[in-house]
Amino acid sequence: MTQFHVIFMGTPEFAVPALRALHESPHSVDLVVTQPDRPKGRGRRLAEPPVKQAAAELGYPVVQPESVKTEEFRNTIAAHRPDLFVVVAFGHILPKRLLEMPALGAINLHASLLPKYRGPAPIQWAIINGEAETGVTGMLMDAGLDTGEILAARKTPIHADDTAGTLHDRLSRLSADVLHETLEGFSSGTIRTTPQNHAAASHAPLLKKSDGCLDWRRPADYLERLIRGLSPWPGAYTYLGEKRLNIYRAEVRPRTEDAPPGTIIQGFENELRVAAGEDALSILEIQAASGKRLEISEFLKGSTMSAGTVLT
Repeated sequence: MTQFHVIFMGTPEFAVPALRALHESPHSVDLVVTQPDRPKGRGRRLAEPPVKQAAAELGYPVVQPESVKTEEFRNTIAAHRPDLFVVVAFGHILPKRLLEMPALGAINLHASLLPKYRGPAPIQWAIINGEAETGVTGMLMDAGLDTGEILAARKTPIHADDTAGTLHDRLSRLSADVLHETLEGFSSGTIRTTPQNHAAASHAPLLKKSDGCLDWRRPADYLERLIRGLSPWPGAYTYLGEKRLNIYRAEVRPRTEDAPPGTIIQGFENELRVAAGEDALSILEIQAASGKRLEISEFLKGSTMSAGTVLT
């Protein structure tokens, strides 16, 4: 088996299983590249990226460039004479000069079945849009955004109770399998590339906190998927007057009266059923701005949200 000199580039927790899979392979990880430490949490203390922490545990040297476009960074990479880049959720777009540096190219692992859901938020949008399945694609990087030729792909179903968090973890583990298959193909000389069908491409744009505000005019099934797709971040929410309510779980239920969207429907003990554009949404888990995350029965014990109240 041919052994390669690899430079790994990744930043968040999603990339860690792929790095660990690379560590268990016969290939040499000569360098790990990740984002700089960033302030995190209420205290805004500097936190190391998960990939940096894993690399330190595995004994790999780490660099954390603010930019990948500098001559200094390019020289650092060139000094290692890499055969391959392995790039997983790195957070930087690599310029053409860098992509041309590895002898065999740059492998990227993307959390969708390309060409669907190119972009930074494929996991969330696959759930929001009601896809039955998704997966991880290994591709040979080019100058475009997730447009390179496909090397390997693995699928997984999207379950009815999947959140972006649970699906993230499953796809993260699956990425290690895709990387193993891809490296095997390179090592044995059997790797084949398949061009993407660009006409079938869809995009997964970056999500903002404001995307979590529930528009009750939308169908209840869309709102239920939105809540799951935005969990754990940026989170779904609605307003009772000026008070924000964070919504964590909900179910689609029949709308038993012709109430305007956002109206709490009467007649359901220990339930908060809200009219939507189609059907209704029964909120199962909720949190007031200054309170704890609670099951709806517990929340309603300390809250007076009568029928006819309108959430916005």
